[in-house]
Amino acid sequence: MSEDRSKIFARADEVLNLFKRGAEFTKELIQENERLRRSLVDIEMRQTFAAQDPDQWDKLREELLQRIKSLEAERQSSLERLRTLEEENRQFATRHVEIEEENNILANLYVASFQLHSTLDLSEVVKVVMEIVINLVGAETLAIYLMDEKTNSLQAVASEGMNLSSFPPVALRSGVIGGAVALGQTVCAEGSGDHSVNSPLVCIPLRVQDRPIGAIAIYKLLQQKESFAPLDHELFTLLGGHAATAIFSARLYSQSERKRNTIQGVIDLLTNKPGQR
Repeated sequence: MSEDRSKIFARADEVLNLFKRGAEFTKELIQENERLRRSLVDIEMRQTFAAQDPDQWDKLREELLQRIKSLEAERQSSLERLRTLEEENRQFATRHVEIEEENNILANLYVASFQLHSTLDLSEVVKVVMEIVINLVGAETLAIYLMDEKTNSLQAVASEGMNLSSFPPVALRSGVIGGAVALGQTVCAEGSGDHSVNSPLVCIPLRVQDRPIGAIAIYKLLQQKESFAPLDHELFTLLGGHAATAIFSARLYSQSERKRNTIQGVIDLLTNKPGQR
């Protein structure tokens, strides 16, 4: 999860930089206000002297008009900078909300990843993967395929939104699902409507190094989720890696347990004495 932490730290630095820019601009406004206050005091003093000397009034009046124009230009510039700062603050507030949502999703993914690797029961691992896809990605209809090395095809082992029997086996390198698993590339189609069992909305390949393990196929999103966000594509990558490793470990453990039980049975048969039968 070091990559997830680096992303969180990078986003924290982005937030701190925005705060610093706001503080610097506020400091500049305070300094400018102080300068204008001193200028006003100076003008008031000169106006008092000019009132005592009528010959200086026209000259002071011209200076005041020029000063007013200059101040108006400075005011417009300050207003423009203020509008820019307000827009940056609005963007910052929006980004802050997005970061909060992303952090919540990453935290949930961290917990889910821990659950994935906390069991070696294949059915439990598949169940956790289903929950992650439903809760974090927002899938309504999906299926999980596992590689059957005997037939060299992908078999659906779990589904949501449709009966498991609705998903036929898929040969490796065949169609969208078989091709995605063979190439190890996530496939994401346009649109968020219903998709056929052979053409999912998203297909996330599950691979350990160059070994195909299975696939996660998403066919329909929840009603409140209109489209995928950039964070979803990061989730696809993280989910593909974690799910593939967890499923691979669970299958290895299951195979080793069967072999151990077989060997133990043979040993028990060989060590049993005739009189003990």
